[in-house]
Amino acid sequence: MRLTGQVLVFDADDTLWENNVLFERVIDDFTHWLEHPTLDRTEIRAILDDIQAANAVTHGYGSKMFLRSLGECLERLRERPATAAERRHLDELVAALVEHRVELVPGVAETLADLGSRHDLLLLTKGDMDEQQRKLDVSGLAPHFRDIHIVAEKNLDTYRWLTREHGLTPTTSWMIGNSPKSDILPARQAGMNAVFIPNDNTWALEQSELDPADGGVLLLQRFSQLPDHF
Repeated sequence: MRLTGQVLVFDADDTLWENNVLFERVIDDFTHWLEHPTLDRTEIRAILDDIQAANAVTHGYGSKMFLRSLGECLERLRERPATAAERRHLDELVAALVEHRVELVPGVAETLADLGSRHDLLLLTKGDMDEQQRKLDVSGLAPHFRDIHIVAEKNLDTYRWLTREHGLTPTTSWMIGNSPKSDILPARQAGMNAVFIPNDNTWALEQSELDPADGGVLLLQRFSQLPDHF
């Protein structure tokens, strides 16, 4: 599909709907339940982050990778295999994630409807294909987008592919998201503009430094502010 004119490309998790806050609640419950004799909760979290970073490379993103990481963290800290009872408890901790409950960011549906009346909208989200599709289905937002792409990773190659796939003119295309690492920096490297909408619950592994002097990045505090600029 070749698009002309100004094209707005949207991230999904923690941009259109809340996502990482659900994982943070599980991590909080997990570190409290673990009650390690020598490590505090911050130290346990650092170990879990390292495990997740490694697993993301080989197993992708989403609740399945997260559950695997919790199990590996448990076994590393207790220096033994997890028991059946512990495995069941981990399953219970991540139940809300597996059920794919979706809480839209305030004003998302109305804002997309407004923007879609003037611009072509695309969705670009990374993660497990089935998991992301289920969240999208529950959200009810799919009709707002001309095309939807669920990818394993969002890096420079992904944005170059997206540009070719839709015949985009990078200078009139905008990537809109909350992640410096996956949304803003690689889009800018591909020549696109970007809108950075920070989310207080953005995953630590998605954080990265942005250049405050980069005129190709628009910083907004709320999703609902987008129609003021597009």
